[in-house]
Amino acid sequence: MGRVTVQRRILRLRETGPSHRVDALAAEEPLEIRLNGRPLTITMRTPGDDFDLAAGFLVSEGVIGGAGDIEAIRYCAGALENGQNTYNVLDVRLTTGVTLPATSLERNFYTTSSCGVCGKASLDAVRTVARWDVAPDDVTFSEEVVAELPERLRTAQKVFDRTGGLHAAGLFTPAGRALCVREDVGRHNAVDKLVGWALRDGRLPLRQTALMVSGRASFELVQKAVMAGVPVLAAVSAPSSLAVELAAESGLTLLGFVRGRSMNVYSGEERITTSS
Repeated sequence: MGRVTVQRRILRLRETGPSHRVDALAAEEPLEIRLNGRPLTITMRTPGDDFDLAAGFLVSEGVIGGAGDIEAIRYCAGALENGQNTYNVLDVRLTTGVTLPATSLERNFYTTSSCGVCGKASLDAVRTVARWDVAPDDVTFSEEVVAELPERLRTAQKVFDRTGGLHAAGLFTPAGRALCVREDVGRHNAVDKLVGWALRDGRLPLRQTALMVSGRASFELVQKAVMAGVPVLAAVSAPSSLAVELAAESGLTLLGFVRGRSMNVYSGEERITTSS
């Protein structure tokens, strides 16, 4: 398996003077996802929870909706000429009868860790038809609980403590209890890992929950939340205009700039209860 962190000797400059030390870096390696033996996409990710990442990606693309849609996931042996397994190539075998995605949805190119949506053929291809409608979900989160989510997410980031270089996504109950937290160099990968965990654990759709993410709320993160049936998405930074548009159209509650008791609610404010 690939390493989550990599050690490197660095020169550290401080007011007290220069010094050499060993620093921990967040690992970043390519992962090729194949579907029934056919290359589908390559994404840059932090090794770990790769099966969840692949499963969550397929949920986000509307290819699968339940654990029963997957027959098997395995690493492809002999990925190198000498037969060594790099653990950077996965093959997902779908259950007989599950429809393969259209060729137009294939991403046969590198997806960078900062943007998972850039290579889509068109914006229309991103607006995947969701299996579940989040609009009727009557869950509510108090302002107090939402204010605590960033710190609860940060506390659960074990690799971030060593590297300071990973995004995180966490799934929380209305009481603020963390159901699952995943880390990755790519914020979209962290969400895919979380959604894949939920699918493989038989938890989809993720009703009555909130998804808390580090960084900004992009269009793709809103799409992933909707595709997984998550009714509330909160981010510590800003949303994009397209993210707000999709959230409003889908009936998703979207919050940004969640920092302590300060936050902005961009859509679905009826799900957030306030103390005043």
